[in-house]
Amino acid sequence: MILFHLKKELQMHLSLLLKDAISIALVPTMGALHEGHLSLVKKAIDENRQVVVSIFVNPTQFDKEDDLDKYPSTLEKDLILLSGISENLIVFAPLVSEIYPDIVNAKAYNFNGLENVMEGRYRKNHFNGVATVVQELFNIVMPNKAYFGEKDFQQLAIIKSLVKSANLSVEIIGCPIVRETNGLAMSSRNTRLSKEHRDKAGFIYSTLKTAKLTFGTKSASYTIDWVKEVFLKHPLFNLEYFEIRDEVTFEPIEMKDKNKKYRAFIAFYIQEVRLIDNMALN
Repeated sequence: MILFHLKKELQMHLSLLLKDAISIALVPTMGALHEGHLSLVKKAIDENRQVVVSIFVNPTQFDKEDDLDKYPSTLEKDLILLSGISENLIVFAPLVSEIYPDIVNAKAYNFNGLENVMEGRYRKNHFNGVATVVQELFNIVMPNKAYFGEKDFQQLAIIKSLVKSANLSVEIIGCPIVRETNGLAMSSRNTRLSKEHRDKAGFIYSTLKTAKLTFGTKSASYTIDWVKEVFLKHPLFNLEYFEIRDEVTFEPIEMKDKNKKYRAFIAFYIQEVRLIDNMALN
C-alpha cells in the first residue's frame, strides 16, 4: 500500500498507470472507516486494476464548525483496515492546503433545485462543498470509476448530476447501505454514540421497515404522519425530516404512480449526533 499526501506525487505515480491503460477506481472517504467504506473498496478492487482511496475531511461541506471539529480523525487505524484488504491500494490523504491552496471555499453549483431540498435545506452550502471536493478529486486522480454508498442517496444523485453537467468521463457506482446488526446504517458518526444509544438506534431501521409496509397499503401522507407520531412518542430521538420522494426526479410524492420508484428519506438526532438514512419503498 502506498500513501500520498501531495497531489503532485500522486499524479506522477498514476501517470505511469494511465500510460499502460490500467483502469483506476476512486473511493472518496472522510476517514473514520467502517465496514460500509470497506465494502466500497472491496467492490472497487473486484472491478478495477488499481484503487485509490482518498481520506480527507472536507471543511466546506460542514455547515457548523463544531460538527467539523467533532468529526473523528483516525488515519492510522484507517490505514491498518485498508492494508488488511489489499496491499495494492493507493491512499491519498492530503492536507486542506492541497485541496484548497488559495482559500477554503466551495464553488457555486446549480443542480436544478436538488441541492436545496432535504439535506440541502438543513445544511446550508453542503452540496456545493461536496461537489467542489469531489470534482477536485476527480481532476487529481482521473478515475475510470468512482464508488459511493447509497446511505447518502441524495449526495449520490448530486454527484451523478455533477458528472453529467461537467461532462466528466467517470462512471459513478452506487453501492448498497451496509448496516449494523440492529439495522442502524453504518456511519462514521456512529462512533460518537454511547453503546446504549447505538443499541437503541435500531429503532430507526424498524421504523423505516414499518413505513415501507404502511406505504404499500396507505397513502404517502398517512405514512409520513405515522412516522412523525412514532418519533413524538420516542423522546431519545428528534426527527428533523421524513420525506417520501421519487427516487429518480426527487420530486415529493403527491399521488402514487405504479410506474415510479419511491424512496423514504430521514434525518434525525440522537441527542447531539445527527444521522441520516433512507429506504426504497417499492
